[in-house]
Amino acid sequence: MFTSQTSSFQDSIDVEERDDFDSDDIAGYNQKTQLNCYYAIYLYQGTSLSLVDSSLPPEAEPELRCYISRRLSKGGPAGGHGVPEQNVGCYCCLLEQEHSPDQPDAEGNGYVICFMGGSEKGLNLYPCPILDKYVQGLQSCLQTPELTNLETEIRPYLSKWYEESVLHIHRVVQLVQSSISFLLHAALSHTHVEVKSDERTKKDIARFIKAASLQGLSQQEATTSLCKAMSEEPPADLVIDCSTTPPTLSNTVSNRFCDDWIQAFLNAAESCNPFLLRQILENFKLKAIQDMNSLKRFIRQAEMSHYALFRCCQFLQGCGNGDVLLQNAKAEHSDLPEACRIIAVLEEFLMEPSQAHT
Repeated sequence: MFTSQTSSFQDSIDVEERDDFDSDDIAGYNQKTQLNCYYAIYLYQGTSLSLVDSSLPPEAEPELRCYISRRLSKGGPAGGHGVPEQNVGCYCCLLEQEHSPDQPDAEGNGYVICFMGGSEKGLNLYPCPILDKYVQGLQSCLQTPELTNLETEIRPYLSKWYEESVLHIHRVVQLVQSSISFLLHAALSHTHVEVKSDERTKKDIARFIKAASLQGLSQQEATTSLCKAMSEEPPADLVIDCSTTPPTLSNTVSNRFCDDWIQAFLNAAESCNPFLLRQILENFKLKAIQDMNSLKRFIRQAEMSHYALFRCCQFLQGCGNGDVLLQNAKAEHSDLPEACRIIAVLEEFLMEPSQAHT
């Protein structure tokens, strides 16, 4: 049932790759994407689930309930992603009710909240903490006796999960268009971004910068230096003034690496596919990590070989991201004199045909 009601991630890619659709097709696809995102909330008592509210078609809801029941009976986690059917992404979270020590029977009771949209692959691109945080915002609303605030607070809040938790990247790309490269460069180079706009746009851009940076991967050994690196002379803030249409950006800096990703972001935004946009953003970060690891390897080799130093120069010139990579490498190797000497030579090499541009 879910498969027929919800488009898969592959279907989204197929639509995105078409180059012959017109504005009506795009509008229709956008509407379909919106309609194929659902929520459901259940009261969980002991081992039973009771439906509180759902945006699912009535014939599809029992299937979701069976899926959740099986998951809970097997001791499934309170939060996480799952798939009721192969082509559907489903996030589930159990919010346990607060209870006093003299009410032991209340243990395990609470509300199960589910968000459905795209495919498992698409929804998995949004880390559980992002959706967990959104669900936590509902905690206070669920303390009302008999949920008399269902129509005034709970339902409106749940109905906005897709708009608030998924669409922010799409809104940012639509806002800045080809200037997205400046935001990507700011994210990688740890440049502060000042936004002159309403609170929602400020929040959207801040979340985009955080998603495009490598802070979320700081526990991985290969990315630690990228996340912690800071330049000796912090660059001027990137300023985005949204009082004009299109927005005016000041102190803009980009490079060839970031510029090369512009069209991919614009194509995905045009096709109204937020899951594909998130995938492109993850690919962007992965490529930055791979290039940083390559530079680290070349620097180690260059300490023992002039030819390796030449290869390192060629790599920096070809990757288009030399300014960012060297900034991070310099921070990581600050306590290694020989590596610092190599990096100084590389910096001089890059200063001649400067990679960064404004």
